[in-house]
Amino acid sequence: MFSNFIYFLAALVIYSTSELFDKSSGFDPGAIGFCLGSTAVFALVCRIYFNRLSVLGKALPSQDIDQRVNTAVSRLSIAGLVLFAVNIYGFRVNHLLSGVAIFQWVPTLGALLFLGLFLFYLVLIWNFAYQIQKRFFTGSLTKRSFIFSNIAFCLPALLPWCFLSLLADCLGLLPFDGLNRFLNSTAGEVSYILFFVIAISVFGPALIQRLWGCRPLPAGFNRQRIEKTCQMAKLNYRDILVWNLFGGGMITAGVMGIVGRFRYILVTPALLACLDDDEIQGVILHEIGHVYHRHMLFYMFFFAGFIACNFVFFEPLMLMIYLINPLYDGAALLGLNQNTAHAAVTCLVLIGLFILYFRFIFGLFMRHFERQADLHIFKYTDSPSALISTFYKIASLSRQSIDKPNWHHFSIGRRIDFLEQCRMNPALIQNHHGKVTKMIAGYVLAVGVIFFLGYSLSYGRLNTSFTRFAAGKILSRQLEFNPDNSDLYVQMGDFYYDARQYDKATVAYENVLKIDPVNVHALNNLAWLLATCPDKAFRDAPKSLDLARRAVDIQKEAYILDTYAEALYLNSHKSQALAAAKQALEISTERKQYYKDQVTRFEKALQKFLPDN
Repeated sequence: MFSNFIYFLAALVIYSTSELFDKSSGFDPGAIGFCLGSTAVFALVCRIYFNRLSVLGKALPSQDIDQRVNTAVSRLSIAGLVLFAVNIYGFRVNHLLSGVAIFQWVPTLGALLFLGLFLFYLVLIWNFAYQIQKRFFTGSLTKRSFIFSNIAFCLPALLPWCFLSLLADCLGLLPFDGLNRFLNSTAGEVSYILFFVIAISVFGPALIQRLWGCRPLPAGFNRQRIEKTCQMAKLNYRDILVWNLFGGGMITAGVMGIVGRFRYILVTPALLACLDDDEIQGVILHEIGHVYHRHMLFYMFFFAGFIACNFVFFEPLMLMIYLINPLYDGAALLGLNQNTAHAAVTCLVLIGLFILYFRFIFGLFMRHFERQADLHIFKYTDSPSALISTFYKIASLSRQSIDKPNWHHFSIGRRIDFLEQCRMNPALIQNHHGKVTKMIAGYVLAVGVIFFLGYSLSYGRLNTSFTRFAAGKILSRQLEFNPDNSDLYVQMGDFYYDARQYDKATVAYENVLKIDPVNVHALNNLAWLLATCPDKAFRDAPKSLDLARRAVDIQKEAYILDTYAEALYLNSHKSQALAAAKQALEISTERKQYYKDQVTRFEKALQKFLPDN
């Protein structure tokens, strides 16, 4: 189930990064046709896949068929994610309604509409998987309840983004220009996201428990034994709720909420029916262990760390991807232009990093946090027997192998083995707590280093040198694809001039003039370089004046007249230089002080040397 969180968040990343591609608009029958046709084919594949597994299930043990079903669900979910990406990236279905006013005013509505397409793919999978998976739940579970439970369990993954995005859309419609400018700034975005993450972390559980259809556990024996355990552990909470997940047939419990006033303890009917007093106490102590060790705070921090690193590294990452030559050579063979290839590679990298982070790094911490919560039982008893017997019951009633692997917690068998080892050797308990502390410290250090590096590249000391390096590489690549583009040579010349590589700048500007002899930008900039270059070895007075005069003859702008004045001054035509400087000042619309200083400078030079030399 937790894998669906990753799939949903990956779908959100796909939709969000679609803006990197060129937009299309209007109704496209081809896009609609592919979307409908591919969905029909996907449904057929799901049906065939699970029908075959249903036939196999009659001959295979429950443990084997369960593993095959889970593998099938994972593969088909990934296939649905790929199909969603093809529709969004390839056929731009999310732009078909771009001309509709409501989606322009509130873009989040369009995002929800098209994210619903991926949700529909998952619903198709769950619909055909139900015929097999229903056997692994205790009690009766209808198909409708099975599908809606899956949907309800996944939706909290999108709730923070949904509220954050809707609120941003609403604020954008308000006539508060100052507020909107602040929210669009870096500081505003960080403050807004930080405030919202804290708010949803505190108040979110109250909404989620309603979304999941939870209801208060009635007064009676079941509630009393849970309250007794919470009282023993001194746990503050808002309420104890019945969690009818998958018809209440799963043997599980949970806890939600960072703040005690908005904290809820969740238990399923199957758990209450199948476990005895000691076993229920062991399960509740496990959930209390998550609260005691502040795991939910750390989960929030892990999300924040990923968002922060992605925020500061996004632009440098896009630039670095542009520098990978083999990728674009391969894209050219597939008929993709450079911009499309860059957008596609950027999206793949972002999605890949997202999946790797949550599947392996986040998953690693989840597994160790679950083990740490298991160990919380030792705080109140010397024997973990109640929790161990609970694990055996869960495996037996769900007909699953105790060795079944899981990315977000260790297998039941490994959890039981570790509890037994800790009973024999209590020192292992503190060893594990110490290990988790070191893991968290290492994570904080790694995120701090990555964030500092990303911030330095995007906004700090390394920004200028990194941008120059990347810009030079990118311009060189562009020139490889389009060697006759004079504008690219102009940009290359400007780049080399800013980098003080005057020899390469001169060559770049001269290449422009070979292709386009009347390119004003190249004429002016090369004239300026030859007249004012800090390295006097590159100065060439006659050539500078010739180029500047040609530029002025084509276009009389203030900055061009300023270059002409410098060239005249270098050639000792000081009165003409003053006249050109005054003309530049007269027609200038900005940088007035600079042009006034130029006039003053040439006046002083003329007073010192009255005759032209």
